[in-house]
Amino acid sequence: MGSSHSPVPGSSRTSVHARVVRSAFLLGLVVLCLTYRLGFRYNFLPVWFRASSPASSQGPLSPRMNSTGCPQWDAVHPVLHPGLDLDLERMYASEAFKLHAYNMLSGAIRIPTESRDDSGPVGEDPVWETFAELHEYLEETFPLVYQRLNVTKVNTYGLVFHWQGSTDAKPFLTTAHQDVVPVDPSTLSEWEHEPYSGYYDGTWIWGRGTCDDKAELIERLIVVDSLLRRGFSPARTLVLAFGFDEETTGLEGAGHIATYLEETYGRDGFAMILDEGSLYLSLYSDPMDDFGNGVYFAAPAISEKGYMDVRTEVSSPGGHSSVPPEHTSIGFLARLVTAIEDNPHVPQLLRAGTPFVSTMCLADYSPSFPEELRSIAPLEQLKEGLLQLSPLTKAMLGTTAGVNALPERASVVVNHRIGEHSSIAELQQHLTDVLYPVAFKYDLTLNAFGLVVHTGRAGEVTLTDAYGSAIAPSPVTPTGYGPYSILGGTIKATVESSNFLQCYRHTMYYWNLTKNIFRFSFSVVSDHYNGAHTVNEALRAEAMIEAIRFYTKLILNIDESALP
Repeated sequence: MGSSHSPVPGSSRTSVHARVVRSAFLLGLVVLCLTYRLGFRYNFLPVWFRASSPASSQGPLSPRMNSTGCPQWDAVHPVLHPGLDLDLERMYASEAFKLHAYNMLSGAIRIPTESRDDSGPVGEDPVWETFAELHEYLEETFPLVYQRLNVTKVNTYGLVFHWQGSTDAKPFLTTAHQDVVPVDPSTLSEWEHEPYSGYYDGTWIWGRGTCDDKAELIERLIVVDSLLRRGFSPARTLVLAFGFDEETTGLEGAGHIATYLEETYGRDGFAMILDEGSLYLSLYSDPMDDFGNGVYFAAPAISEKGYMDVRTEVSSPGGHSSVPPEHTSIGFLARLVTAIEDNPHVPQLLRAGTPFVSTMCLADYSPSFPEELRSIAPLEQLKEGLLQLSPLTKAMLGTTAGVNALPERASVVVNHRIGEHSSIAELQQHLTDVLYPVAFKYDLTLNAFGLVVHTGRAGEVTLTDAYGSAIAPSPVTPTGYGPYSILGGTIKATVESSNFLQCYRHTMYYWNLTKNIFRFSFSVVSDHYNGAHTVNEALRAEAMIEAIRFYTKLILNIDESALP
């Protein structure tokens, strides 16, 4: 979505050079701004995109103008419940409501629901017992929600809220997660306020989970509670699902919840899913995000890269240091890693891919998109121009790899983020082709993913899925008229009436539930004091109210829509 906003008084303009640099980061960060380990995870598409065409050479268009390459969706306001929407807008603007909402989030922050990589299964590891305390808090804080909605616990600590609609239209599913990243005890002295204090200082709400993801959980429950108290009864069933191990594998939480939801509503049983995801980015009003001309971009993620950890292990005959072999296992491994680094995946800019269509939207509307790239037609020239802008662009356009070496075991694990255009099989073939010449040269047997492709006598190289957790790239969410246009129009409607605007993850388990999956959080970068998962995690309190306004409009808009 493109939208305009008045500049903040006193905000300073950045230099032209700085804007060009930031445009490069915008391309990487808006289109692929969330990371996981050493690879990029999401593919984003500005909410107003429908088709593609060469970028205009006439400079950036006004957000109020349409282009053939990037049509704008109109703002979508509730039509059947305009009075309810207005009544809730007034309530949300009151100081009493704001303080009450802030207090509800603070209470949730004070319960340290940490999930850890080494946590055992539910029922065996006591680490999960803290989530029972959070459940008690939620039931005490939202008694009407628990009275009126059907609440199901999945695998003990997963929460699913069913608000039954009056029609047989497919339900709308929105998700969040209860768990937070653990706080490193060695950093406690660096926090301005204790990490689980939930302290509100008049501007910021402090504590682990404010930015990821307890605010979104509490915001959704506040909206449902507010609608219930105004007598609203949905036509379309609304389902809220809250996992509890999103920060680790998601297997215990979202993995079980997805199975339960598919058993309950069937395959492709939902009209739309909204998960946490990309930030709503300001491009002018905060000097940090100054891209000129009061332009805002919203970029819901419509696909996710695939994922695979590949272990390369070398075994070779040992010996004594007095008569060392010509090559050790570690020596062989070093040559294999060098081969992988010397043969990176080739970035792809495909006309049918999300990165290409996102680039076209940025070219049409971003004030700081490089003019020399705005009108380039040959695809290869455009790709080369984008690659020169920023290293992030290279990650955006292809499969990435990051290495964690374990020399004492003569093995290495390479994390691959599989591009939208690629596949697990293509990745495996690429690695086999890259490492075969090394194995041949040093007379090593090469066992690639269970298939022996070369037999040698000096040792053996084995390629495996390190943790059995390979994931193919996700399906790409449709971006035509329907769920996408409702989401985009709701974002625009919320921004148009905003007085406050300044300045992932495990949807893979839900792929069977709908083709319309969006990963989006209604906030701007400057709503986060110091980011998530780090010291001094804090959320700008007013951002919480903006998100509540957005979720209210979205629920009402989807409820009265003609979606199946």
